[in-house]
Amino acid sequence: MKKLGLDATDIRILSAVQRHGQLSKTRLSEIVNISATPCWARLDRLKAAGYIRGYHADIALERVVDFTQVVVTISLTHHRKADFERFEAWLYRHDEITECIATGGGMDYVMKAVCRSLTAFQVLMQDMMDAELGVDRYMTYIATRVVKASHPNIAKMAGPVPADRTA
Repeated sequence: MKKLGLDATDIRILSAVQRHGQLSKTRLSEIVNISATPCWARLDRLKAAGYIRGYHADIALERVVDFTQVVVTISLTHHRKADFERFEAWLYRHDEITECIATGGGMDYVMKAVCRSLTAFQVLMQDMMDAELGVDRYMTYIATRVVKASHPNIAKMAGPVPADRTA
């Protein structure tokens, strides 16, 4: 479903910023194919409306330090709001946890942890268990290599929804 208030030019601006990060006024307007002043005004409006959360560098961490990346699926014993809030508060206190999504189905969370070593990861998991967060079970998967890491194609996602082919 398309969010209200964005037109094709806004989508082009968001796509350019997502792909290239911060750009000069001139370069962004060239990519988006509108003049610089209205392009910059639209960018400011998109920032103010919260469509752009920030700018980040994609650091080649493997060139900086050796690390272990682990994907963990987690199921909580109870599913009350307070149980989820307690677990999620614990997550935010640990920089080693770089991503976590809540899921429906057999597991409640899928998280990604990046630690200096497997031993450091084990310490993190022990801390999770010692915190008595109501974790029923968890499964760990050591990442051996990144096959694909990307952002969704905003222009494609915001485009027309394909017709239902089952009808």
